[in-house]
Amino acid sequence: KGYLYGLSTEAGAQPVVEACHAAASRVAATPRERGHVAALGHLAQGRWHEAGKVLADLADAYPRDALALQAGHQVDFFTGNAPMLRARIEKALPHWDETLPGYHALLGMHAFGLEENADYAAAESAGRRAVDLEPRDGWAQHAVAHVMEMQCRQQDGIAWMRENTEKWTKDSFLQVHNWWHLALFHYELGETDAIFELFDGPIYGSGSTIALNMVDASA
Repeated sequence: KGYLYGLSTEAGAQPVVEACHAAASRVAATPRERGHVAALGHLAQGRWHEAGKVLADLADAYPRDALALQAGHQVDFFTGNAPMLRARIEKALPHWDETLPGYHALLGMHAFGLEENADYAAAESAGRRAVDLEPRDGWAQHAVAHVMEMQCRQQDGIAWMRENTEKWTKDSFLQVHNWWHLALFHYELGETDAIFELFDGPIYGSGSTIALNMVDASA
């Protein structure tokens, strides 16, 4: 809960993060758990870069700590740390394989890190593999969409996003952003009817007041 609120951009999240950190600080914990409490404490005080460093140390010590990797990846994303988007996950990947639950998520995060560092072929390969393993992986879906956007492959992007919508929209915090990526492909082709259909429907039809959803709608 602490990370969920701490890594959000909602105005009312801060008191929840502080309360979660205070509660966790009072509980006996292992060194690994204390690392997470320390990272959450940094987030509670708005020290995102420091949180990212603590989470990197945790992932170095416990490379199969999916929570440390996921939270760290989000810190890298929100702070615009492109080199770490790739490196954080790349260091842990040798300790993972397809027999481990959540492997698809590692591939999806790696795909996004590769894309943000312009390694487009490897990014697309990793992202597609992640979606093959878990079709509901909206982050991997998003990473491949980024590749196609950067390569001006609008038709490929439209096909990629539309062929799997019933999967990547299911219980996904990222679905509005992914719909926005689809709208962007249509925009670049001048297909305004498709854009307005998406805007009035899945992008902003509900009038969401979640900050990230409003950012996508306004973009």
